[in-house]
Amino acid sequence: MTSRVRLALIIGLAGVVLVTLIMAPMLMSTFPSFLGGGTVTDCADDSPKFANVSNTAQSDIPPEYLALYKKWGQKTGVQWTVLAAVGKRETDHGRSNLAGVKSGTNYAGAAGPMQFLISTWGGKAKLKISSKINGYASDGDDDGYGDVYNPADAILGAAKMLKRNGAPGDLRRALFVYNRAVWYVEQVLEIARRYASDGTLDLPPEADPACDPPLVEAAPSDVVRKILQYALAQRGKPYRWGGTGPQGFDCSGIIYMAYRAAGLSIPRTTFGQWPFGKKISRGDEQAGDLVFFNSGPGTSSNNPGHVGMVVSPGKMIEARCTLCGPIKVTTYRERPNIVGYTRPLQNPKILEQLRGLGLT
Repeated sequence: MTSRVRLALIIGLAGVVLVTLIMAPMLMSTFPSFLGGGTVTDCADDSPKFANVSNTAQSDIPPEYLALYKKWGQKTGVQWTVLAAVGKRETDHGRSNLAGVKSGTNYAGAAGPMQFLISTWGGKAKLKISSKINGYASDGDDDGYGDVYNPADAILGAAKMLKRNGAPGDLRRALFVYNRAVWYVEQVLEIARRYASDGTLDLPPEADPACDPPLVEAAPSDVVRKILQYALAQRGKPYRWGGTGPQGFDCSGIIYMAYRAAGLSIPRTTFGQWPFGKKISRGDEQAGDLVFFNSGPGTSSNNPGHVGMVVSPGKMIEARCTLCGPIKVTTYRERPNIVGYTRPLQNPKILEQLRGLGLT
């Protein structure tokens, strides 16, 4: 065999290997273009896609901290990379020797590896976990106590705080609430990108606009499609108490306006919407139905104070509260204090309106 032939064979084999390496990930993540093409988004999966650990993260994050970031990120639905970036920016993953990291507090009153204000943690650095705690004190190691200096407890508490304030969908808002400085937000996001092997900050599918068309297309009727189209178009706008748009909405306001967009009139407030619709059993709810919650003082099982609109079984769009991030699609079945479900489209007044519109 001549050297020229051998060289041709080597080049040919190298080409086959290269094509195989290129095609393998493509076949795992996409469909060929002639089958409808494009990356497939699993909109039924309501957990974030967790980025692989970059070389930077592997070399910079202590293994025990990395395990905790990933554990509590996955359980709370917050990007682990963002949790880790907060830990890096605050105390270098607990390695800092500055005041307040391992004991006491710093000049601002913050403590522990995730730098919680003691007042925000719950009033004391270490508390026995109970339903009476007013703060983010958490028990991440199942010892019955929330210890602000314990990494397992502190990282879980930080995940809860980020989730409460907009993560994973509105990271800038969540991080700004954590530390009210724009430069801080930008630094944390940059660190988080470096910790992800692909350099991105993945969003959960319910925060991905690519998931809107399947939700609308799956609606049980044209009327519900119009309702969903309006409601989903408001995503990203802020919560505004008493708001009915267009700049912002409260929980019942977005529902009231979504029904108006379909030519239908329902009560304006949560208190009015609860008795208006036909009661639906858990598990029978469908897009366009409402899910109600007991939301604290002044509300009860007979007088719910919060409402969301079902967009698909297990998911709702809601305007939750001023500090809860923007209007977005969230999951509801694991949320506490669900009072019940209703179907406004079965109210006799709505049925009459539908007949007047020629839609029945």
